[in-house]
Order: sequence, then C-alpha cells, then structure tokens
Amino acid sequence: MTRNIRFYKKNTEQHLATDPKSSAWVSASAGTGKTKVLTDRILRLMLAGVAPQKLLCLTFTRSAATEMLHRLNERLLFWNTANPNTLAGDLAELEQTPVTTSTMKQARCLLPLVWVAPNSMRIQTIHSSCESVLRRFPL
Repeated sequence: MTRNIRFYKKNTEQHLATDPKSSAWVSASAGTGKTKVLTDRILRLMLAGVAPQKLLCLTFTRSAATEMLHRLNERLLFWNTANPNTLAGDLAELEQTPVTTSTMKQARCLLPLVWVAPNSMRIQTIHSSCESVLRRFPL
C-alpha cells in the first residue's frame, strides 16, 4: 500500500510557536495552520522527552480535537513505518536541525507510548476540560 502523506512546511513564526522551550498562545483565523502548529508542538514536546500522559491539549471545538488526534496518530504511524531516509528528512524539517540516530529511534518509539500508555495524551475542548475540573471538585 502506497501512502501519500504530505506534511506542509511551516513558516518561521509557526516554527517558533512549536518550540518546546517557549511558551506560546496560538490564535489565528480558520485555515491558517493552527492545528498544524499545535500538532508539531506536541510532537516536538514528545521528542524532547515529555511523556504523552503529561500533555493536555485544549481546542475550541470537538472537530478540532478529533483532527489533532487524527494528525498525531497519522504522523506517528508514518514515523514508525517510514524508511530511515524519509524519517530523517521529516524529523529534520520538523526540528529544523540535523537529526541523530537517537532522535530517529525515539520518534519510532512514540506511537506505542501514545497508544498504550494509561491516561495518555488528552486532547479536549476547553469546555470539556472545565467540566472535568468541576466534576472533580464539585464544591
């Protein structure tokens, strides 16, 4: 089966927003790449060693949350099955730095972490996140 997956290039500002060392608030009009930036940020955080269960991603709509989860799973599956040269190229574009073999090994190990880890990464709407806090602390 041939997979034709195209991961779009991002501009400099989008790359800065994906940096795990920075604090970023992404706000933009529809169709400008917010989901791409947030997905890349999650991937870069996990490559930097953040455990998936420590991540909480908030979006405005359920469809955006579903789309983020779909894109993350698609990218992680791609990393897990890509040949080494293709994987290195994709990681180099994401990080915008040369890729080491340890980064490639780490990228290939992320899919099982996300799929198997209990209470793995949470991608929710702001509304559902607030509801979960209210359920935990009803007073």
